[in-house]
Amino acid sequence: MQNTSNHHIDYNELINICIHTAFDAGNEIMYFYQSGYDVETKSDNSPLTSADKAANAVIVEALKKTGIPILSEEEKAIPFETRKSWEYLWIVDPLDGTKEFIKHNDEFTVNIALIHNGTPVLGVVYCPPLRTFYFGSTLHGAYKAVVGKDAKVDAGKLTASATKLPVQQPQRKFKVVASRSHMNAETADYIEKLKKLHGEIALISKGSSLKLCEVAEGSADIYPRFAPTSEWDTAAAHAVVKAAGGEVIDPATNHPLHYNKADILNPWFIVKGKK
Repeated sequence: MQNTSNHHIDYNELINICIHTAFDAGNEIMYFYQSGYDVETKSDNSPLTSADKAANAVIVEALKKTGIPILSEEEKAIPFETRKSWEYLWIVDPLDGTKEFIKHNDEFTVNIALIHNGTPVLGVVYCPPLRTFYFGSTLHGAYKAVVGKDAKVDAGKLTASATKLPVQQPQRKFKVVASRSHMNAETADYIEKLKKLHGEIALISKGSSLKLCEVAEGSADIYPRFAPTSEWDTAAAHAVVKAAGGEVIDPATNHPLHYNKADILNPWFIVKGKK
C-alpha cells in the first residue's frame, strides 16, 4: 500500500469515516451477538469468533479507500521492514474484548486509530451493545456520544451533539479502573500504593478499551495495566485519552506508548486523566 506522506490528511473527514465504519462493524457484531457465532482458538490461545472476522472485513474495506495502510489484529502480520516507512497508518481491533463478547456482558468495542509517526492522533471507540461512541483527535479534543435506535448513524449530527471530555465530576473518591480478566499481584500492589496516597479509593472493573475511555471521560482517575496487551488493544482509546488531555505512560521510561513498533506488544502502562 502506498505511503501517505504527500497526502493532505483531513481529520474531520477521517473521524466521520471512522464513525460510520465502526457503526457498520458494530452492526455486524450485534448480528452474531444476538443470533450465535462460531469460536476458534488462535495460536496465542485467544478466542476468535465469526463476529471478529465479519467486523474486520467491513473495516478493512472502508479504510482501504483512504489510501492509508492498515494494521489489524485479524489481518495477516505485516513485516516491520514494510511498516517502518509508514508515516501514517490505521491500527484496528475489529472486536476488542472477545472474551467479554463470549461472556455476553456488553463490554466490548470496535477500535480504530490513526497513527502518525508512532503517535496516536485520532481514535474512534464504539461499544455496539451500549450504542456509545468515544472519539477524538489531537486537533479537535475528545467526545462521547450515544446513538439512538436508528439503523444508520449520521456522523455530522453525532459530532454536533456529542459531550466534550473530560466531563466535570462531582467530589468523589479517587477511582481506579482495572481489568476484569487480568488482576494480578503487581496491579494489587500498585492499588495498595494508591490507597496510601489517596485514602479510600473506589475500584471499578471493565472489559476491553472501555477502561481507557473511563479515564478519558473523567469517571475514573487512573488505569494501571501490568499485563500483556497489543497495540491494537490500546491505540484508538489512547488517542481519545490524549485528546481529552490525559496520557498513557510506560512507567519504566515515563514516556507515552509508541506504536507501529517492530514488536506490536505494548509494555506495561498507566493511563492518567487530565490533571
